[in-house]
Amino acid sequence: MPDLLISVQGLPSLLIYLVAATIVAAETAVIFGLLVPGEATLLLVGFLAYAGTLRIIPALLAMTGAAVIGDTLAFRAGRRYGPRLRASGLGARVGPDRWRRADELLDRLGGRGIFAARWVAFARTLVPRLAGAGGLPYRRFAPWNLAGVATWVGASVLLGYLAGESYERVSHLLGRATGAVGVLLLCLVAVVLAGRWLGRNPDPARALVSRAAALPPLRWLRARYGVLFFLLAMRIGPAWTLLLNLAAGLLLLFTAGLAIAAALEAGVRYSGLAVADGLLADWIADRRTAGVVEVASAAVSVLRGSVLIVVVALVAAVLAWRHRPWRADLLSVVGTVGAFAPLVVLAVVADLTGSGGSGDAVLFPTQNAVVTASLGTLAWLLSRGARWPVAVAAWTVAVAGVVAIGGARLYLGWSTASGTATSVLLGMAWTAVFMVAWATRDRAVGDRRAADDPTGDEPTAVPGGRRAR
Repeated sequence: MPDLLISVQGLPSLLIYLVAATIVAAETAVIFGLLVPGEATLLLVGFLAYAGTLRIIPALLAMTGAAVIGDTLAFRAGRRYGPRLRASGLGARVGPDRWRRADELLDRLGGRGIFAARWVAFARTLVPRLAGAGGLPYRRFAPWNLAGVATWVGASVLLGYLAGESYERVSHLLGRATGAVGVLLLCLVAVVLAGRWLGRNPDPARALVSRAAALPPLRWLRARYGVLFFLLAMRIGPAWTLLLNLAAGLLLLFTAGLAIAAALEAGVRYSGLAVADGLLADWIADRRTAGVVEVASAAVSVLRGSVLIVVVALVAAVLAWRHRPWRADLLSVVGTVGAFAPLVVLAVVADLTGSGGSGDAVLFPTQNAVVTASLGTLAWLLSRGARWPVAVAAWTVAVAGVVAIGGARLYLGWSTASGTATSVLLGMAWTAVFMVAWATRDRAVGDRRAADDPTGDEPTAVPGGRRAR
């Protein structure tokens, strides 16, 4: 690597600008740009500016302009060839309804997604094409894209400049971090998909059994012994059916939790964040005092996972008793009176994966994950149907609690930076699954009511608990 840097430094500055700009533009302008090392090139430009071969301001302007040109070409390619994809056989299989929903999603979230995509290697190559193919106006695409390009290029070039002689190490860590961001984004997509599926199938075990019954061997058994299965189901009764469905649903949640925890742990470990664990621990150790240790220990002891799970159970029971809108299915139970059950499952998952660091000798070893999910669940329960100031206050207190407990455990040396990040992400993902599921279920219920009442008249309450129109 040093020989390569010496060779590059010997080239004319204008040629370096031209080659670097071509690489940065090609990363998004052509689909093969997925294989182009754009970040490494920007880091190298920053290092060459540090070495005096290039000038920092012209380098920033040239790289920003090249990235904008590449994104514009990719956007126009998506605009030109997108309709052909929709008209093809693959586009017909996708269906007009899904295309319409994709257009609505892009129209609603397009700008923020374009800005964030600039920081992920594969996303910054594909997203401009998707924006063009989805019909997003260029006047909406350009400002968000310019903001993403300016921050990404500026951060990468300046990081290479500040790294100086440590360019090679920083380049390696940045590449790992980009891959970790990709893994975390995939986890986010998985969380949203899991929540949407759970919202559309409030009885997940029953839905899976119905799909399994369509398989040839089970279909033959159902055709041959269907009457016996029906009689057995009638014999079991609705109460035992609900209990069996809850047990199977919690088992599915346990399996999903293991998968999410493993993916998040791998993503954080791969990000290179563990490099800062020792440095942060040493920095905190130098500033640790007896008085603050006592306060932090008391806070961690009071706001621990087991205590918060009990608090969630009590709050959920009170809210369920006041509103009584729940039904006999998994999602309704875990969203009301049984809101504590997923937290117990999460505690077991966190214990098995060991994603919160060592040093815990209490009932729930990974306290950060359980505390995050518990506070998030409390905020979710209290903010559903509440006025906007109440909802903001609930979530603000929850975020402050997560930061306080995570910071206290770091201060006490009971968690590492990477372990804290993994545990907090796991707790956030766990809460997000049920928030997405509940929102999906509410939307589905609203759509069914709208279909049943095409006039749009809302039912009105009358004394006695019945409703009249």
